[in-house]
Amino acid sequence: MKTIKIPKRIKRSLNILKKRLKPKATQQTFRHAIEKPHSIAYQLIGEKTGRILPLFRDMDLNLQRSGVKISFKAYVSLTILATILISLATLTLIPCLLAFIFNIPFYPAVLFGVGGSLFAVAISTIGFYVYPIYRADKLKRELEDELPFTTGYMAILASAGVSPEKIFHSISNLSVPLTVSEEAKDVVRDINLFGLDIISALEKTSKRTPSERFREMLEGFISTIHSGGNLATYLREKSGQYMKIKRMNLRKFSDTLSILSEFYVSLLITGPLLLVIMLAVMAMLGGGSLGALSPDFLLSIITYLGIPLGSTVFLIILDTISPKW
Repeated sequence: MKTIKIPKRIKRSLNILKKRLKPKATQQTFRHAIEKPHSIAYQLIGEKTGRILPLFRDMDLNLQRSGVKISFKAYVSLTILATILISLATLTLIPCLLAFIFNIPFYPAVLFGVGGSLFAVAISTIGFYVYPIYRADKLKRELEDELPFTTGYMAILASAGVSPEKIFHSISNLSVPLTVSEEAKDVVRDINLFGLDIISALEKTSKRTPSERFREMLEGFISTIHSGGNLATYLREKSGQYMKIKRMNLRKFSDTLSILSEFYVSLLITGPLLLVIMLAVMAMLGGGSLGALSPDFLLSIITYLGIPLGSTVFLIILDTISPKW
């Protein structure tokens, strides 16, 4: 009896261990898929994207300038995999909705699904292609807004006799979260981890940065080190120059903001208010329908579609032109 009970207990304990270990493994893979989807995409289709990479040639440079910590091949793999999944989901979802909910015949529903799938492919590809450009432009604006204060801080350190390596090390360890700190961390990483000297690390950063002013400052920084000039004087002059440019940009932004506020009041407050009053009166009187578009339907379109879309477009424009303080 003892020889029979021992294997059963062992099997029972092994089954308990398997049940306890399986959820952890699935949780880890699920968490890894959410945090790093590009690595999973690269593992699945990374080796098969060699022929497609030349089509995304411009994306490589934009990806380097955007500061996204993803390799070019992994990003292209993520683009292709996400596009395939989105197109398949659209191709399945649209015919099912049209056939089972709106009672549209199967063949037209499939045609609508194919058209929606092609549209989803185009939107997904354009979105992945435009995202690094948007990130690079955002990084450029943030760097240029921080340059007057960054160069002033660097001038103070240089006046105290701090070496260029220590200057960038100090910028990378600032308690205030700044975009220039991330660039300085890349310089410190290239020096400490890859063994580059300060000039080579700065040249590498200047080639990668999307900001022309930041690149100009770094190239002047390198030239001053080469020529043995006064680094504190150079940085002080640059800080004053960038501060004047920042004042001019703030004046331009103030004028642009006043014009945008007038557009917002006239297009998204006064205009919709007049239309709502007019359509409400037309609906009460029971007439004034424009063909199949009744006043109630037009009122719903303005309320639930027109005003939210207009406000979203206005916020995007405002975020694009506004300086990052």
